[in-house]
Amino acid sequence: MPDHAAPAGASRRSATTAGRLRTRIAALTGWRRHAAAIALGAVAALAMPPFCAAPLLLVAFPGLLFLLDGAERGRAAFAIGWSFGFGFFVAGLYWIAWALTVDLARFFWLIPFAVAGLPALLGIFTGLALWLLHGLRLQGVSRVLAFAVLWTLAEYLRGHILTGFPWNLIGYSWVGWIPVLQSVAWIGIYGLSALTVAAMAMPAAIGRRGGGVATALGLLLFAGLSVAGWLRLQDATTATVEGVRLRLVQPATSQADKWNPDLWPQIFQQHLALSARPATQPVTHIIWPETSVPYFLSRDAHAREAIARVVPDDGLVIAGAPRIVESGGPVQYFNSLAAIDGAGAVVGTYDKFHLVPFGEYVPFRSVLPIDKITSGTTDFSAGPGPRTLELPGLPPVSPLICYEVIFPGEVTAEGEDAVRPAWLLNLTNDAWYGQTAGPHQHFAIARTRAVEEGLPLVRAATTGISGVVDAYGRVTARLGLGEQGVLDADLPVALAEPTLYARFGDRGLWLLLALFSVAAIGLRRLGRA
Repeated sequence: MPDHAAPAGASRRSATTAGRLRTRIAALTGWRRHAAAIALGAVAALAMPPFCAAPLLLVAFPGLLFLLDGAERGRAAFAIGWSFGFGFFVAGLYWIAWALTVDLARFFWLIPFAVAGLPALLGIFTGLALWLLHGLRLQGVSRVLAFAVLWTLAEYLRGHILTGFPWNLIGYSWVGWIPVLQSVAWIGIYGLSALTVAAMAMPAAIGRRGGGVATALGLLLFAGLSVAGWLRLQDATTATVEGVRLRLVQPATSQADKWNPDLWPQIFQQHLALSARPATQPVTHIIWPETSVPYFLSRDAHAREAIARVVPDDGLVIAGAPRIVESGGPVQYFNSLAAIDGAGAVVGTYDKFHLVPFGEYVPFRSVLPIDKITSGTTDFSAGPGPRTLELPGLPPVSPLICYEVIFPGEVTAEGEDAVRPAWLLNLTNDAWYGQTAGPHQHFAIARTRAVEEGLPLVRAATTGISGVVDAYGRVTARLGLGEQGVLDADLPVALAEPTLYARFGDRGLWLLLALFSVAAIGLRRLGRA
């Protein structure tokens, strides 16, 4: 294929340098090749929150494609992609193993599976993407566009197969670059991933015909997205909902203490004391984190009465609490949210529907001889799905418990009769993950849902990060990781109209991937690859 049209001057030197680098990296074999792929994957992980070093992808993705140049067979291409994914997921998800240290005596043997086993499984997705890319036999710009399509499809499959795990999608590298993040309001996080991969991998085409121009266009694209996002933010409202003042309670309780039944009364009293702290402005509603109440409220009138004493006038305490259903069949347990009024009555509930495998239930329980890592031996049951909850004194809300907030397009109720919520409420318990990158990543992902949906998001976390995010992803109030205290804040207003993504979902993604595919085919046929 014609791929070495000689540029002049600086362009010629750039192409020569790229060619030499490509040759040296492609020549790596054996363990050196796989070590390089793992290292490049770890570099890509630094683009994720909390670092948000997106420019590092300009090193990681071209390096990956240079390694692919040295693969003669499909299985070698798969191994390169798998190794890159393994490095990416080990560096980005190491914090999952921290949860197992809460009960180290029982779960120490699972730590290697969490540290290496899960990344090994997730690496299959990147391995398949590189295997397919190798089979297409493309070069230059065409190959980069095809790579962006296949990488994004791999992310999409990872986010949907079985229960799905759409964590650390490449588009999240822009959470720290708020103007660029505005683009998810139009194309969603998967669409931003596709654009990111295409632009950041394009330097791999330098030295091929059209590669330098395509690289410049990719960088200009993100400059354009920055300008478009900046303009969008110039018209962004800072208005808040009149008559609503929220208090988020962050007790900073360690997970080991939360598991200790002897400490439950003390932890419960701590929530009550924090809720009763004097406020500089009247608070209307108090929000506690996930599983902040260790008791079944339907059975425990004393707990309801204690909560009622700290409920603001005509307000509510909204708290995470387990719920038990004992009538009409086997006993069921739910990870739930309950809204309690000043009379001690539960006036609204929500049951988590997207449960954490091995944390809230054991998949294939009849085959796997292990217990879930949370307390108790009985699995939680799943709720019916996203819903809009109407609560006294508040705009309609879509509750989300823990990692339900990580699933794009699945955070609000759907259907003709569904009421559009005016805000998202995320109760979570990130105490499992200590002072690691996990809670920072979780908070960043939650911020992205706010931009996608055009809805403010309120997040109450046991150890942090708790905060209030407006419909543009701007953090208006925040309590940091590990801090104990309360956060009093107004509730930002929602956008007057749903975003393009909220209306059309991933249709923009499929259009974008189709355009990339057509362009890749067209460039190949024109001999411009």
